[in-house]
Amino acid sequence: MRSTDIAPVLEFLRCPTPDAWVEAALTRQELLLIDHANCEKKAASTALNLMFRYSGDVELLGGLSRLAREELRHFEQVLKLMRERGIAYRRIDAARYAQGLRELVRTHEPARLVDTLIAGAFIEARSCERFARLAPHLDAELAHFYRSLLRSESRHFRDYLAAARKAADGADIEARIDLFAERERQLIEMEDTQFRFHSGPPAPGASYPEAADA
Repeated sequence: MRSTDIAPVLEFLRCPTPDAWVEAALTRQELLLIDHANCEKKAASTALNLMFRYSGDVELLGGLSRLAREELRHFEQVLKLMRERGIAYRRIDAARYAQGLRELVRTHEPARLVDTLIAGAFIEARSCERFARLAPHLDAELAHFYRSLLRSESRHFRDYLAAARKAADGADIEARIDLFAERERQLIEMEDTQFRFHSGPPAPGASYPEAADA
């Protein structure tokens, strides 16, 4: 898939993934795949939770249902890759990334839904951008898999953003998008002491001990 296919994603995000994160990911591919699997599972869970919370919006339900099925399929595909590579799936602590975005979500409706969907758009856009950054540096099998995800992740970003605009019912949400965009940039560029799929670049001296994550 050509890089131009994700041009809207790159335009949406305020910064590229730092090179230092890419370098860290390439030396921690086991941890990368474990957290990638966790991210796919959590993405499906988020879509399902929204389906139960906003069960009166049939159009939204349909989109979320398709998204949840696709995320679960990706989860299964990552698990298959891990099994083939002898990598055991295990629980690890979540990155600060998603929680950092969700701290901006307002608590009253429909603002809560609008903000949750905007956060989802940024999570999907960043995932897409990171797959594209990693793919040229990976082995052929994993590179092919990550490139195969670009189209769906880009579509998920667009679907979340379109749903946010619809939920706003004509209200201008550009200021909210800008607010989330700036927070997302900070989270991506801020140094991190743990490596995760959505973490920032490694802090000086960060060792990322995988054994401590078990």
